[in-house]
Amino acid sequence: MNLLLTQGAMGAGVMVLYIVALIAFFYFFMIRPQRKEQREKANMLSQLAVGDSILTSSGFYGIVIDQTDDTVIVEFGNNKNCRIPMQKSAIVQIEKPEDAVADSDK
Repeated sequence: MNLLLTQGAMGAGVMVLYIVALIAFFYFFMIRPQRKEQREKANMLSQLAVGDSILTSSGFYGIVIDQTDDTVIVEFGNNKNCRIPMQKSAIVQIEKPEDAVADSDK
């Protein structure tokens, strides 16, 4: 009888170990990288300024004309009449004018 109780306790311990390992796996391979990506995007959007060249999630390149807390007005192409308000979350990449000048000098 004692042998059966000992094996049951070991089985429960192994089960708890598997659950802890599964939770650790999900944390390190799913939750943590996603949070890191969210922090990087928030940092990128906080550095957004008027005059920056951006790439939107739909693939359009434009220049930021004006911005508020959660929206920006973007001018697309050479047409000065093509100004579209959009959410900041639609911005995928930002290129500062200083970066463009530095790249052209190289």
